[in-house]
Amino acid sequence: MSPVTLTTERLVLRAPDETDVDAITAACQDPAIPKWTTVPSPYTREDAEGYVRLVGEWWAEGTQAVWCVFREGELVGSIGLHRIAEHHTGGDAELGYWVAAEARGRGYLVEAARAVIDFGFADLGLARIRWRAVVGNVPSARAARALGFRYEGLQRQALTSLRGRDDGWTAGLLSVDDRTPVEWSVL
Repeated sequence: MSPVTLTTERLVLRAPDETDVDAITAACQDPAIPKWTTVPSPYTREDAEGYVRLVGEWWAEGTQAVWCVFREGELVGSIGLHRIAEHHTGGDAELGYWVAAEARGRGYLVEAARAVIDFGFADLGLARIRWRAVVGNVPSARAARALGFRYEGLQRQALTSLRGRDDGWTAGLLSVDDRTPVEWSVL
């Protein structure tokens, strides 16, 4: 699969390249990103170089579709459809993201995620997109709820990263869902 660029009213989503390494490195110095994601800490320039290389490989393999998100040329985050799997009944994937500290609270994540979700359902033929987050990551949960995900429960010790295992919240969005936000018991 070749990388696809997505555009929204305010944002451009494209696969990162070597010109983005410094911006990715700087953004991932924020302690909130490794706290809630699988991003390594401390985060080095070599980590960013490896990330850019891996994103290219994932696109080529069709296993993950990952974008960096830009507003007027400035990096505001990263978002992707991870673990893309095809099934005879329609594929599935997992939505994952992080937002740079200075870009939070401006609606960029939900705007970018809508474009990614549309791509997943329309272009990849996904039947389901799942979302998972470490228990306590309320901003991520609020974004997923705003996108129409339905809360499906708590998975004990289900999320793994370099720091070990964490309990995780899980939610799902089906291609046939109307995406109207519904109540979540954890919010």
